[in-house]
Amino acid sequence: MKIVTPDGVITGQLNSEDGMITEVVPGDDAHWLVPGFVDIHTHGGGGHTFTTGDPVAAREAAAFHLARGTTSIVASLVTSPPELMSTATANFRPLVGDGTLAGIHYEGPYLSAIRCGAQNPDFLRDPDLDELAALISLGGGAVRMVTIAPELPGALAATKMLVDAGIAVAIGHTDATYEQTLAMITAGATVGTHVFNGMRPPHHREPGPVFALLRAPGIVCEFVADGVHLHDGTLSFAAGVTGPERAALITDAMAAAGMPDGEYELGGQGVVVADGVARLTRNGSIAGSTLTMDAAFRRAVGAGFSIVDAARMAATTPAGAVGLLDRGAIEVGRRADYVILDDNLQVLEVYKGGARVA
Repeated sequence: MKIVTPDGVITGQLNSEDGMITEVVPGDDAHWLVPGFVDIHTHGGGGHTFTTGDPVAAREAAAFHLARGTTSIVASLVTSPPELMSTATANFRPLVGDGTLAGIHYEGPYLSAIRCGAQNPDFLRDPDLDELAALISLGGGAVRMVTIAPELPGALAATKMLVDAGIAVAIGHTDATYEQTLAMITAGATVGTHVFNGMRPPHHREPGPVFALLRAPGIVCEFVADGVHLHDGTLSFAAGVTGPERAALITDAMAAAGMPDGEYELGGQGVVVADGVARLTRNGSIAGSTLTMDAAFRRAVGAGFSIVDAARMAATTPAGAVGLLDRGAIEVGRRADYVILDDNLQVLEVYKGGARVA
């Protein structure tokens, strides 16, 4: 087995006990073994969605992605009424407890109306500390990340509150200036939500959030590596600037991932998928993706990244970004989550906690 570790490729065999990696020993050269993928930003897949808060649908969506190598998945909600956010949080808390989900991400509602993309503008609002406190309490440790636009009133106070609670704050869906973005980073934000997408585009006289996020040493930048959200050249350039230790591959997938073209729904809005690209019916905005993490991994390798660096971007870096430090790499003492790939990097087998699950 060609085992991809943080330090390089080892030809050998992985041993585990009680769900944890115990050793990597020399052995025969065969298939690739990479860490289980960690997707910190996805809305669904396989015809099922996280965005309605339905726990049955959430289990099905997680199972769909698990079969494609994603052993840890953070369920991303979209801009929604307070009641739906509360219901989804309460419904998903047990799924985080049993390991079906690795956490919850609120992508909204504290976003820019100008850069809301496929988010429902009817439910956008400014950061509300009382609402956040109630959701955090309801989640009981399940909330892993919240995306906020830095320019909104109360954004810095919300950031400090979330950071104090041990929750990652992401900058996204924003029309912020370079300076406003840096202020949010100073306040404690540590992630850039699908960088380049849903934010003011960079300009040489007004760099905006993109350049601020790419240059900030403590920021992990999410990238949707599907060839639609980002040109491969942009992915190569941007992740080359950050290095793999600050680049996180995500899917931003919605229910249509793995499904035929047709009509779908995202956050109460109609979506049409054609040629695998999801767009809002009302205005043609990109509405998430139909990507899976194994395909994102292959895309990164195709864009010129080594398998070691692509594995870091698909597992180690995103895991660290949301505090999942017990997984995300093939190292002794980490959870035995791994994927066996053939020489074309297609998924053959998936293991979670040392047990084969696909």
